[in-house]
Amino acid sequence: MAPLTSAKGSESGTARVVGSGLSGVAELIIFHPVDTVAKRLMSNKSKFTLQAANSIIFKDYATASLPKKLFSLFPGLGYAAGYKISQRIYKFGGQPYFNDLIRGTPVLRNAFVNTFGERNGKNMMHATAGSLTGIGEVVLLPLDALKIKRQTNPEAFRGRGVVQIFMEEGRTLYRGWGWTVARNAPGSFALFGGSAFTKDYVLGIEDYSKATWWQNFIASTAGAISSITVAAPLDTIKTRIQNANFETRVHGAVVVRDLIKNEGMTAFFKGLTPKIIVVGPKLIFSFTLAQTLIPMVGKYV
Repeated sequence: MAPLTSAKGSESGTARVVGSGLSGVAELIIFHPVDTVAKRLMSNKSKFTLQAANSIIFKDYATASLPKKLFSLFPGLGYAAGYKISQRIYKFGGQPYFNDLIRGTPVLRNAFVNTFGERNGKNMMHATAGSLTGIGEVVLLPLDALKIKRQTNPEAFRGRGVVQIFMEEGRTLYRGWGWTVARNAPGSFALFGGSAFTKDYVLGIEDYSKATWWQNFIASTAGAISSITVAAPLDTIKTRIQNANFETRVHGAVVVRDLIKNEGMTAFFKGLTPKIIVVGPKLIFSFTLAQTLIPMVGKYV
């Protein structure tokens, strides 16, 4: 995904927040069920077969009617809304901010240009800004953890509300924060860097903000697939850590050891196929919508 703007201050902060927030709402409604399926596949520790797919994906609703099955793919929608909207606002607004900061700081900008050259340096700045944004996403980890638990292990809530859970669990909601940072840093680097590289070297675009809808689609899809593939192993580890019961302390090293021992190396990429299938349309959808809404909102704020 390319940054929303290549010029510092071209959109107001309010326009970015409102536009990206609305794109997050639309994305959530359409893609939350697919995300639920991916998380459940990644959390499944048994061998996946077509015969077992129904119970793995729909859990207690495996024998229910089709409408109930589909509705069961929206668990934790409240947590998901809080996480996804906050993430999109941070992602769309944060990456351009970090990019502006790097480009606007002579020492940093010169370091990139001198090391990689003018053209490659520009792409590396976009990628590095994305990586910094990804690292900062750790502050949203509690909402992400609650969303994943609702999707994969709803029994962990035991009828408690979100306020009660925050009061009782506290720092346990940040469980797996190190693995989250380890996943987000290269993942976001690949996302923004891959998109910038595609726009520059494949599509020949100098001003990324002037890319057409189809150019954004191609670049965003290339960056997204790169990002998801690079981050897949660490994403699986993070999900296994987060979907455990609150009182169960799961160490990442133990997850890695058990996963390799019981499921093999390919288990690191569980859920990758549905995520790749949805990631292109998902990112181009949210990116295009944000690109449309932010300038529109910017006319009034």
